[in-house]
Amino acid sequence: MPPHLQILTTPGWADYALLDTGGAKKLERFGALTLVRPEPQAIWQSSGDAAAWTQADAFFDAKPGDAKAGEDDDNWGRWRFAKPLAPEWPVGYRGIKIACRFTAFRHVGLFPEQAPHWDWAAARASSFGVERPKLLNLFAYTGAASLMAAAAGYEVTHVDASKKAIAWAKENQAASGLGQAPIRWICDDATKFVAREVRRANRYHGILLDPPKFGRGPANETWRIEDGLMPMLADCAALLAPGPSFLMLTAYAIRLSALSLCEAARGALGGRAGAFEAGELAVEQKSGGRFLSTSLFVRWTGPGAAP
Repeated sequence: MPPHLQILTTPGWADYALLDTGGAKKLERFGALTLVRPEPQAIWQSSGDAAAWTQADAFFDAKPGDAKAGEDDDNWGRWRFAKPLAPEWPVGYRGIKIACRFTAFRHVGLFPEQAPHWDWAAARASSFGVERPKLLNLFAYTGAASLMAAAAGYEVTHVDASKKAIAWAKENQAASGLGQAPIRWICDDATKFVAREVRRANRYHGILLDPPKFGRGPANETWRIEDGLMPMLADCAALLAPGPSFLMLTAYAIRLSALSLCEAARGALGGRAGAFEAGELAVEQKSGGRFLSTSLFVRWTGPGAAP
């Protein structure tokens, strides 16, 4: 019996809103600033106020020639500004503070569509029968998921190959008032790290896996999701605690379906008992009744891991 496919939506919150979409672009508000960024999924025409697009604070112009070999063309380009702006500004979510920044690619350090995953993992913190369940966050970027988990009661191992991302995440930790939270910051190639953890026989109650389509490790190791995902899933399955546990996988910009991704996870878990969910993450547009699909996801929950 195939899993029931779901759409998990982010309706926005006080510091974030998807204002409009269309013409392969999206208009968003992050904190005090409105941004226009490329969005290949928005193949329709905008239904909102055309003036709102021109009055945005910053615009990202994709420049395919700036992309490095193996990376997505629409991620790279240049920011244009309607007026002088500070390079960093705060965005909050449930007490967590994230510093957004204008980077050399279209992202700003926060993926709002992941909010349902943050809440889902946080809600399970008390279901493992231990004071501090262990959570492993792989390809963890600027730390929103790690900080939400730590605030909920997890002992977090945060792994990312970028020193800049780790430093950024630590700044977000301080801004969120979580300086004493039990977070272990690891700058390492995720593939190598999980392989070592398997050899060390370490176990985690929860694993968050958010791999990019393409990436490079700290020693210039190359990651391609098509080649690396299945070995990574196998190692993650070996790292799951034998009792209540969960695995959450998110995948962006790949030519797979949610069903295919779910079957990959089922294979890696080797028939282990538990429940699978699969589908898409989407952000609800503030007006117009539209939903913007952003990524695929799979969640596996072992017996006893639900609140």
